[in-house]
Amino acid sequence: MNPGSVELGSVDNAFSQGGNRLCFIHPEDPTRCIKVLREDRSPAIKRGETYFPKNLKPLKYFNDNLQEASVYRKIDQCVGEPAYELIPRCYGFVETNLGPGLCSDMIRDSDNLISITMKQYIWTYGKDARINGALQSFGERWAELGMPSRQLLLHNLVVRCVDSVPVQLYLIDGLGWPDLVPLAYWSKRLARKKAGRRVVSLHHAIDRLLHIKHNKQDYGPHGWLLPDERRAV
Repeated sequence: MNPGSVELGSVDNAFSQGGNRLCFIHPEDPTRCIKVLREDRSPAIKRGETYFPKNLKPLKYFNDNLQEASVYRKIDQCVGEPAYELIPRCYGFVETNLGPGLCSDMIRDSDNLISITMKQYIWTYGKDARINGALQSFGERWAELGMPSRQLLLHNLVVRCVDSVPVQLYLIDGLGWPDLVPLAYWSKRLARKKAGRRVVSLHHAIDRLLHIKHNKQDYGPHGWLLPDERRAV
């Protein structure tokens, strides 16, 4: 390990795993999270799974950390400081024993445990009165700011609670307009329209999840934190 780099331990120390990245609690600052690329989902592997002409793109386009850092810069330019009401603040890259890591705020509840995903909350408690207020506030602000994102997936949203009451939703992954020519970065009107549609789709996703639970189907592979994974280090 290089002098000054952050020791994350092994991949087993990750508190959460996404499709392409591992998430760690920063060992020197538990208020921050570090995302590193999964070795089995490297940019080279991901590019090798694509077809012409997408497989001609440089490797940086298949690096989730580089792409997310680029999106954050665009958000700073087109939305500015209010964006951080809805997303974790990003602090750039740090060197780790598992490769370059992208560092951002760790969203925690008032009891200092890592906040659970919207998917886990809805599955556990349903779409109750406690979550409706936070959901409405998030949706209105998301559309008003014209926040750039792909579809708002339930396992990419986390619910911050104060004394067990949901107070704020944050999107922790899936940022950025996915369009080939993302005109919404330069048109606030278009951005608000697209962001509003994302919010409508979010409500549909919640209804689908409730339908799945009602029919006793599987929760799926993403978005569940066990009690020990929410540890307050």
